[in-house]
Amino acid sequence: MTTTAATPAWDPEQYLRHSGPRSRPFHDLLARVPLRDPARIVDLGCGPGNVTALLAERWPAARVTGLDHSEAMLRDARERVPGVDFVHADLHEWAPQRSAYDLIVSSATFQWVRGHADAFPAWVAGLAPGGIFAFTVPGNFDAPSHVLLRELCESAAWRDRLGGLHGPGGVLTPAEYLERLAGLGLTVDAWETTYVHTLPGEDAVLDWTKGTTLRPVLTALADDPEATRRFLTAYGRLLREAYPHGPHGTLFPFRRVFAVAGQA
Repeated sequence: MTTTAATPAWDPEQYLRHSGPRSRPFHDLLARVPLRDPARIVDLGCGPGNVTALLAERWPAARVTGLDHSEAMLRDARERVPGVDFVHADLHEWAPQRSAYDLIVSSATFQWVRGHADAFPAWVAGLAPGGIFAFTVPGNFDAPSHVLLRELCESAAWRDRLGGLHGPGGVLTPAEYLERLAGLGLTVDAWETTYVHTLPGEDAVLDWTKGTTLRPVLTALADDPEATRRFLTAYGRLLREAYPHGPHGTLFPFRRVFAVAGQA
């Protein structure tokens, strides 16, 4: 995934431990993409290629390209989805050629790209006539999983090493995304959905966050196994209190924001 300040070390195996619920929003996003036979598609922040594979399956005749900043994710993606071009790119700097793509799509990446909405004009300029720009981003930065993480990083015990590491994500509301994209002359469908995932295990939410939200922390503490253990113990305890394990597993509400924009 493309990142903001420090670049986290991504672990494809950990990320894919919850690939089912992580992929569900992308299925819901694609269901509203009104394209029959796109010729060229680019996936911004393709990660290990698990959702890029869905693009290749739905439109097998299309030329699909996946972009990501993590070499570990790209290596995994190339093994998982042969026939797709996976390319190293930083979305802070990337801009498509004009009229290059019928579909520019992204899943759970823009929260790592500070000021991503400011790049919309350049990205939208890369749409071919009749093209679609579609994306989904997490919208749960005020949820306990994120609030507790920010508070712990800013606590006296961790501020010197982890202070400032976790901001609110820079994600806009559906209405704000609609205004930005409509201002570029696009017709926009924007919405939000809160999924209630049922996760197995006593430390289910901690395991989930190890694949995404915790990556900057785990990277910052990578040279200190004892500090990593202490941090995960403290964060895990807070998560167990916020998301108690019940008879059907751990319920983990997760808000997602969506937008599908096309030329009017």
